[in-house]
Amino acid sequence: MLAPKKVKYRKMMKGNMKGIAFRGSEISFGQYGLKSLEPGWITSRQIEAARVAITRSAKKGCKVWIRIFPDKPITRKPAETRMGKGKGNPEFWVAVVKPGRILYEISGVSEDVAREAFRLASHKLPVATKFVKRQEAI
Repeated sequence: MLAPKKVKYRKMMKGNMKGIAFRGSEISFGQYGLKSLEPGWITSRQIEAARVAITRSAKKGCKVWIRIFPDKPITRKPAETRMGKGKGNPEFWVAVVKPGRILYEISGVSEDVAREAFRLASHKLPVATKFVKRQEAI
């Protein structure tokens, strides 16, 4: 699973996911990409599950880039615990995703193979996604 090696603070506030993504909204590395259409939290397990689905579907000869990283700790209080007594312990890590963010990129395969790989990966993710192609500079 993906997780930061070291963080400045163990616990983080929830924050908000208003607006659209400006950073990470263009295809930079590969030929095809999977773009988020709605805001949400994607856990490190979901990121890994989608990566495995892409690599298994596309087989050999493809290169995959993961463009998101889970750097936000999500805390949980133990079951049957009374209110109060502070914030719970960090349980898992999430990546905050806004609409327009490129989640994965792929190259070295045909468009049909990439489309199918991203279709399988999108079933593993909690946000709606869309297949996008690189716009060649004129």
